[in-house]
Amino acid sequence: MNEADSQYIARRAASAGYTLAAKPEDASVLLLNTCTVRDNAELRAYGRIGQWKALKTVDPSVKVIVAGCLAEADRDRMRKLAPHVDAIFGTRELKRLGDLLAAWRDDFGDDDGTLTREVQTPMGGAGEGIAGPYDFLRAFVNVQRGCSYFCTFCIVPQVRGRFDHRPLAEILAEVRVKVAAGAREIMLVGQTVNAYREPATGEDFADLCVHVAALPGVERLSFVTSHPKDLNEKLARTLAGIPQMNPRFHLAVQSASNVMLRRMNRKYTIEEYLERVGVFLQHNPSWAITTDMIVGFPGETEADFEQTLALAGRGLFAQAYMFVYSPRRGTPAAHWDQVDSALAHERLRRLAAAQDAACRAYHDRKIGTTVRALITGTSRKDATMLAAKTTDNVTVIFPTIEDTPTPALPWVDVRVERAFVWGVKGTPVGRAARWELPGQAVAARRREPDVIDLLAL
Repeated sequence: MNEADSQYIARRAASAGYTLAAKPEDASVLLLNTCTVRDNAELRAYGRIGQWKALKTVDPSVKVIVAGCLAEADRDRMRKLAPHVDAIFGTRELKRLGDLLAAWRDDFGDDDGTLTREVQTPMGGAGEGIAGPYDFLRAFVNVQRGCSYFCTFCIVPQVRGRFDHRPLAEILAEVRVKVAAGAREIMLVGQTVNAYREPATGEDFADLCVHVAALPGVERLSFVTSHPKDLNEKLARTLAGIPQMNPRFHLAVQSASNVMLRRMNRKYTIEEYLERVGVFLQHNPSWAITTDMIVGFPGETEADFEQTLALAGRGLFAQAYMFVYSPRRGTPAAHWDQVDSALAHERLRRLAAAQDAACRAYHDRKIGTTVRALITGTSRKDATMLAAKTTDNVTVIFPTIEDTPTPALPWVDVRVERAFVWGVKGTPVGRAARWELPGQAVAARRREPDVIDLLAL
């Protein structure tokens, strides 16, 4: 959702005449879109805001904007801690943010793209998520904002408000625009996306998926994230009948202990969770089920944790995001007696070991097969490799097949040869312009390493 908001901001800035700078030192406006779901995200945000003060010191004309969930929750506190911030916009104020960017544009004039400010403080941030040549291929479309379920650990209702479902016509119009701009996969985004209801007609999330998939040019369709309360047989049956639907269902369990689930106000028991997943898999047996799990929630005993550990060991989840509970100001659980930090982290290590084994087993099953995946860009760890995502959201790394980015051929067929906890590696064997087209044979490009002639020096 944060990335979807970032893309919206970038589009508004571009329409006002801005371009995205390669690094903060080159920018006239610095904009930080924040998250506050966990303490680490909040600390990193304040650290980045502090770094950017150095640029304001060197050039007072630089504008600093903070947006997103932390801006919503910490507006008054942020003004005191970071007075160099020029504007603060919460999650429900993005339109006004876009209007401000447009109003500021003429203040900066034009430059030749070589503006650089010399500062001693190391800067962070490189426009991640909105600058890559392949980023537009997976387009995020918000279908709702906020959440009305008020889990006792979650800050979202406070910073994003209660459920606010977008009209169906508005969603479909945005999908058409993004498909026309080259998007190959549409990801429907909501805090509890499967709770969606069309405001005028009452059509539900299953109906929405059918409408989106029927639009010309939608090659693949995915969504995130869902709540077990709103998983029903209609949704399972409907998704099974949509050919473009990616076979991955993210359904946060959080804990396998009913005592913890009640304290979390999750509105289901672990038995109900497993029953609903079972019904879903009856209709969609090949889908990957992914989840979120929290350890160290206030009051969690060893017996509570052992139930979550046992669930991870069953191998149900192809992937899981696992966290030590992080108290959030303004939530009920932040006021309860906390589990010892060392104990909570020890539990996380045990849980991660069990779930990592399940992830590795899921990825091992892909060895020897050829998978089709959507290119996401250059591997972050090796510039000679490309990265892509399969339809079940597995990361695939493979040797580059191009000298320059070629998003017109975004689908790659990779013969999987090795598996890891994080994903798979393999050899590219084909490339296609559209999902449904056969791949054209390709060969990996060998890049010679950079060589320095020491004799010449």
